[in-house]
Amino acid sequence: MTSTRDLNRSEYRALAELRYRIRRFLRFSEAAARDAGLEPQHHQLLLAVKGMPDDRRASIGDLAERLQLKPNSTDELVRRVEGRGLVTTERGAEDRRQIIVSLTADGEEALRELSVAHLEELRGEARALAEGLDRLIRRRA
Repeated sequence: MTSTRDLNRSEYRALAELRYRIRRFLRFSEAAARDAGLEPQHHQLLLAVKGMPDDRRASIGDLAERLQLKPNSTDELVRRVEGRGLVTTERGAEDRRQIIVSLTADGEEALRELSVAHLEELRGEARALAEGLDRLIRRRA
């Protein structure tokens, strides 16, 4: 995506601040997952399964899209997390080639604990994130 429009100093500052805030949150998230005994990608998988839209089931293909991974990498990740007892898999009822992923009770509990911590962190950062986004959205045309 190329634009001929120049950015002004405040737009660069707003982009830099937003990126900084996002990166801080991601570092928090990675550390929280590791403190809970999970790899960050394990946590992301659990959240993607639980957060799937109501009209979708957590298939390997849908999870690959949500996690921005290749389907074979997602399948490997699912197998590792399944080995830890946090998810189960089953074949799709309509398409037996499809693999559907569900959280186990242990997966639900691990995700709940991490999600509570993440929401608390976000609440602390929400104002700064919202202000940064607002500055970028309101930029001059």
